[in-house]
Amino acid sequence: MFDENDDSNDEPKTIDDDYYAFLNVAKQASPDEITRAYKSMSKRLHPDKHLDPDHKKEADIMFNKAKKAYDVLIDPHLRAIYDTVGTKGLETDGWVLMEKRKSPQEIREEYERLLREKEERLLQQRTNPKGNISVQINATDLFDHYNEWQAIYYPTIEVSSMSISQSIDAPLTINDTLTLSGSLSSHNGTGQGTVATALRHVVSAKTWCEVELAAGQGPIIALKGFRNFTKKMHSNCHLLLHFSPVGVRPGLQWVVSRHLDKHLIGYLTLKTGMQSSINTMVAWDHQKARILCSIQLGFPHCFVTGSYSHKLEQNDTKLKVAVKAGTFGAVFEYGCETRLSKHSIIGASISIGVPSGVSLRLRLSRANQSYNFPILLSDDVLPNAIFYGTVAPLLSFYCLQTFIINPYNRRESAKEKERVRKQNRSKIVERRKEAEAVITLMRELYARIMDRETEKKGLIIDRALYGSESAIDRFKDNEETLSLDEEAFDVVLPLQCLVNNDSTLTLTDASKAQLPGFYDPCMGEDKKLYIRYKYNERIHQILIDDSQALHIPAKVHLID
Repeated sequence: MFDENDDSNDEPKTIDDDYYAFLNVAKQASPDEITRAYKSMSKRLHPDKHLDPDHKKEADIMFNKAKKAYDVLIDPHLRAIYDTVGTKGLETDGWVLMEKRKSPQEIREEYERLLREKEERLLQQRTNPKGNISVQINATDLFDHYNEWQAIYYPTIEVSSMSISQSIDAPLTINDTLTLSGSLSSHNGTGQGTVATALRHVVSAKTWCEVELAAGQGPIIALKGFRNFTKKMHSNCHLLLHFSPVGVRPGLQWVVSRHLDKHLIGYLTLKTGMQSSINTMVAWDHQKARILCSIQLGFPHCFVTGSYSHKLEQNDTKLKVAVKAGTFGAVFEYGCETRLSKHSIIGASISIGVPSGVSLRLRLSRANQSYNFPILLSDDVLPNAIFYGTVAPLLSFYCLQTFIINPYNRRESAKEKERVRKQNRSKIVERRKEAEAVITLMRELYARIMDRETEKKGLIIDRALYGSESAIDRFKDNEETLSLDEEAFDVVLPLQCLVNNDSTLTLTDASKAQLPGFYDPCMGEDKKLYIRYKYNERIHQILIDDSQALHIPAKVHLID
């Protein structure tokens, strides 16, 4: 409904090994840096340092894992494959690895070529349905008698027109697409329909052309084309021949656009036919705002229009005001749209015009389907129609979001997290056992490093938790042992073992879940790393995001 967890074609989310994070090196690390990190880890995890058979077995597993990560990252060819497709590329996953003499760039190009072929096969299986439903409602009776005193009055609300359109794509090749579409409409008891088919051919990255055949109120032949002349200038053309009972009606629309600045683009549109006009428009588009100005001269109307849209970060919300005036009269419009979920957008706007009156337009877009409900509230500009047309949608949306959307999204989010955990349950258990085994192997090293740092009043990790922020907040100020069900994990020991001889600790900008002695305790959630440490016997603390780099000690972490 609101959350997009219903895509059955999505590949399951699985845990993949991150060799860079495991060795605690950056993705841009040089071979020397990778070698130093590998040698340091090998010393900590070497099986010969353990006499207990069980410990020796666990150390052997971790040592081999470190060696595998090193072998991949130190080899330019294997590293290129790993950087491009991850560990599945190393397992050949259905594609032939390139010859050793091929460069890393050639390996990437080979994989990208195979990926394009896969996309073409998937494209041929898709229909990409698109639809639009528009229901025009006449609700003027609500306000025509608003000021009249009547004991009982039942206003009449009627549907004055309705239109439905639907289209599907049938990809023939990666460059050719066949589109089938149809539409039905009814207005004041009179209906009509159209069925059409179109074939689009992509000539190049800069050019495409399309031919369309339609039937409804007489046969229609249409030719369309697009051409990108330069990086800053492109054009499209639409030629139409409508064979009606009164003869052939030609039509032409030609649009030329050019980037005038980094954020400014200009359009020139020429239309000929039953309604002929020339229009020029300038659009300024920025990350936070969008401004449009347009002037049109032609038949049957000439007008000037301007609009301003402001973009908010929260839920991709957009606020819009627009003014339009011309030979038809004048219209002032204001509205808002916001995102309910990944594929759902809802919006509402009020239009106040002379002589058009007051109208409320409600819109809902769900994936490729859109639903429009233009509601005529009054034929005249009435303050009560404007007031209720503005307040009613706001209150309705607030109630909808508070009592339906937010609870639904929370339930779906919980279901998605549980689904991800179930998919990776065995892997999570394996990683936790692996982390606990590594911690056991590091205890002797931990004791030596603690003695060293204590003696010189260096870096001592006092409390460290990795997991969800809510779990960290509950346990960071006490020394309770975390249960297996908690969404946080105690990582004091593995972090202390990463402290260098110069009493510093550096973590790269990768997920910490891949570090030795770590694991992901809350699959599907954002994770944090909390560290409380002593340096020169003074207490410091820091909370960072999972993929945030870290270097301690630092004065900014000091607690006064």
